[in-house]
Amino acid sequence: MEQTNSLSVFSTRKEERLNSGVGDQISVRRYNAVMLLTLLWGFLVNTVMVYYFAIPIMRMLSGVGPLWIFIGYFVLAIAGIAISARSANPWISFLGYNLLVLPIGVLLCLILPGIPVAIVTKALLLTGIVTATMTLLGLVAPNVFLGMGRTLFIALIVGILAELVATFLFHYSGTAFDWIFVVLFSGYIGYDVAKSQIYPKTVDNAVDCALDIYLDIINIFIRLLALLSRKE
Repeated sequence: MEQTNSLSVFSTRKEERLNSGVGDQISVRRYNAVMLLTLLWGFLVNTVMVYYFAIPIMRMLSGVGPLWIFIGYFVLAIAGIAISARSANPWISFLGYNLLVLPIGVLLCLILPGIPVAIVTKALLLTGIVTATMTLLGLVAPNVFLGMGRTLFIALIVGILAELVATFLFHYSGTAFDWIFVVLFSGYIGYDVAKSQIYPKTVDNAVDCALDIYLDIINIFIRLLALLSRKE
């Protein structure tokens, strides 16, 4: 319960800052362009890391225990999210965004080399289809998604806790949670896209909204990879 309350407080503070409108206002077109370019930057960095640095990263981390890798990933990712959420300076928020993108890139470097290219390609295609569909729905029917925020948040927390219990206490390794999180983060794409359009149009808000959508997309991609790999 304390962990849930802490996440709720963190989310509330970020929401207050996004609604504050600190910084110069820009046009809707420029705002969405900044958000899209920020997203593409994150995916470009991840692609370069996987394509050029996967083997060196795997070798560098070969002697590091999984626990330390997880701790390093968790610390950098949380630091990036916190920096982006707390800052009204777009460059500092962009730094926070990159602190999230880099550990996710390392995670992908550890995961993707062991998965057949056909499965990775299929997961990318499906992720693109889901992202495009939910983005369009979030823009066309924003009120539908804006009313889902609290439900999505509670479902996410319950899902994370349930998966931890099922995995570590009952050694569950099925696909149920992967499907649940694909659905949840698909809903989150629609929600985060809809929310992004009601915030004051500043460069900093565009970067912060891009971070949220980036996380949604990456989570869908990783879960689809797991589902397709098990299917094979």
